[in-house]
Amino acid sequence: MLAILSDIHGNLAALEAVVANARSRGCTRFISLGDVVGYYSKPGECIDLLRSLGATNILGNHDSYITMNESCPRSRVVTEIIQYQKGILSAAQVAWLGESLDMLRESDYLFVHGGPENTRDQYLYSVSPAIIPDGVRILFSGHTHVQTLARFGDRAYCNPGSIGQPRDGDNRAAYAIVDDSEVSLHRVTYDIQQTADAMKSAGFEPFTYQNLFHGTQIGGRVDQIRIIQSKED
Repeated sequence: MLAILSDIHGNLAALEAVVANARSRGCTRFISLGDVVGYYSKPGECIDLLRSLGATNILGNHDSYITMNESCPRSRVVTEIIQYQKGILSAAQVAWLGESLDMLRESDYLFVHGGPENTRDQYLYSVSPAIIPDGVRILFSGHTHVQTLARFGDRAYCNPGSIGQPRDGDNRAAYAIVDDSEVSLHRVTYDIQQTADAMKSAGFEPFTYQNLFHGTQIGGRVDQIRIIQSKED
């Protein structure tokens, strides 16, 4: 079985809980839809765990801020955290991130971080059959941190949700499993306080991690994905 992970964002406690849950369900293969780094204070440990699993990573926008030595154009807070992470990641860990794929196509599955039009930075807050490229039966993407499974006849869209920073009002870590072409969504409780304590020890202000207890963006916003089945929706 295949576990689909996304938006881990340096949250080691959440990743460890999800990996344990996935293994207990029989998962032996792992694909990460990107953003292993960003936001929380254990990016290197998350990379090392994915490496030990032999996981494939799709390049996320936060990952690219590290590999391309860039800043986040949307957030000063994200940029400050990325600068911190650049100082604690080893050369080998950055090199592993640099081997990430822009996208992955396997049979009639397509895996991206953002969306088909911009694999790294397209936010799919609205999904319909039209977003699924020709020849693709199931489109998998992350980036919004909102767990979603939308079926359109014999085609589907799946966002496994975020492991490290859920934004759909549910503070449990989120992921998906593919078992014999069947996709299922899963949530896992983890020790959020452990991540909060690690952030505090690293010198970050409470506003950067208090949202984890509520399953929101930093600042408290809850997001959702609109599913459009037809032109009338």
